Amino acid sequence: MAGKKNWYFADGYLPKKVDNGPMEAHEALMFFNPSKKDAEAVVTVYFSDRAPLPSFTVQVPAERVIAIRLDHADETGGNQIPILTQYALGINATEPIICQFGRVDTTQSANTYYVGIGWAE
Repeated sequence: MAGKKNWYFADGYLPKKVDNGPMEAHEALMFFNPSKKDAEAVVTVYFSDRAPLPSFTVQVPAERVIAIRLDHADETGGNQIPILTQYALGINATEPIICQFGRVDTTQSANTYYVGIGWAE
């Protein structure tokens, strides 16, 4: 089966929100469950200078893709990840899944999309 149960992304850093066009600066975490069994993914947000935020759970139905915005507290278990603060993500799933991390940075007129490479085991 494709996927892994444990994923890590070391380079989180929510960009500042500026009015620089139709796109809003943000970071997102995508979950893909290729199996025929539902998965539950527990996400922990780590920092360099403080304790982790309380973990939150994302339900990833079988054969589906789920994306959450990391700048929306209603999608991160009520946790607010501070902007312009280095953080890392740890994901532990009940079934093998595929995770991807992405950032849209609109702080300059030439918008950028950044895909963070994760580590899985």
